[in-house]
Amino acid sequence: MTPALSRRRAAVAAFLVCLALGLALAFVLSRSAPVPWINAALLVVPATLVYAIGTGFSTFYLCRAYPLNARHPAAILVVMLVAALFAGLLWATLLQFINSLSQLPEVPWLGVPLSQSLLLLFFGLGVLLYCLAGAVHYLLLEFVRAKTAEQRGLEARLSAQQAQLRMLRTQIDPHFLFNSLNSISALTSINPAGARTMTVELASFFRQSLSLEAHKHITLAQELVLIRHFLAIEQVRFGERLQVEETVDEAALACLLPPMLIQPLVENAVKHGICGLTGGGVITVSARRVGSLLRIQVRNPVDHEQVSPRGNGVGLDNVRQRLLGAYGHDAGVHWARQGDGFEVSISMPAQTGFTEEH
Repeated sequence: MTPALSRRRAAVAAFLVCLALGLALAFVLSRSAPVPWINAALLVVPATLVYAIGTGFSTFYLCRAYPLNARHPAAILVVMLVAALFAGLLWATLLQFINSLSQLPEVPWLGVPLSQSLLLLFFGLGVLLYCLAGAVHYLLLEFVRAKTAEQRGLEARLSAQQAQLRMLRTQIDPHFLFNSLNSISALTSINPAGARTMTVELASFFRQSLSLEAHKHITLAQELVLIRHFLAIEQVRFGERLQVEETVDEAALACLLPPMLIQPLVENAVKHGICGLTGGGVITVSARRVGSLLRIQVRNPVDHEQVSPRGNGVGLDNVRQRLLGAYGHDAGVHWARQGDGFEVSISMPAQTGFTEEH
């Protein structure tokens, strides 16, 4: 709903409420006077509408001039009470003035005999209605202020979260780049053709990575393209020592995940797994969608005599923090050594489509 439409509907609703109030007061007056209902309606309804408009504007500006969080409660109470007494007096005076105009010789059937008790009743009712309008305006202003504060808080938390995610992502690229450049440098003298192949694959990797830089999420299929470029680079270095198996369900390929979420796990699998084994081994990357969850596993062999196959755990902690920042407690990462293998498992919401990406 647009703001203009909302204001229009609010104005119509306020008008209908004031009209209903005027008709109800006319009915009460017709019973109290007693006078014909039409006479009471012609007197009370216009006066009520005029009073409601004046009261609405008056309380709106008065509540803004004396906000609850910036003025002393006693000062607000005194100002509101004085304004309400003045407004009630104006309403009673307005009723008496309209009634005097109605009592003309040309139209003797118009007009209502307003006694002092009736004027006092309208005066008290006017004071009460003014105070009620002021209370409603204060509630609306506090509601808007609370919503604005909540929105600003959410924006601040979102900005902090995005800054943290950017910081975590910047830890990945330099680390991978330095390792790749060291590998290219080592191959330059002993395997120039391999060094050229690695350079081409490295360029392809970063071209693909930079094309996805502006996205908060990419599909699993796009992430697998990045991983294949990385593994192609490493296979030039390790040759047949590095074997890769992919087991990915078709339903999982369209699921969204933060860019370069799995790549650090595969890099760890090479660095802390394959690199330490003379005969190499197989890195297994699997993904499947289970209902509303996406489950990803990266498994690699490790030296059974090696106590700490995963170094200092920076890559794993990076993945854990990125998942926490993107999905909160709806996602998690777990790792464990199982015999001669090391497995990292990720569980996260299975989201698909551009609407879920943003």
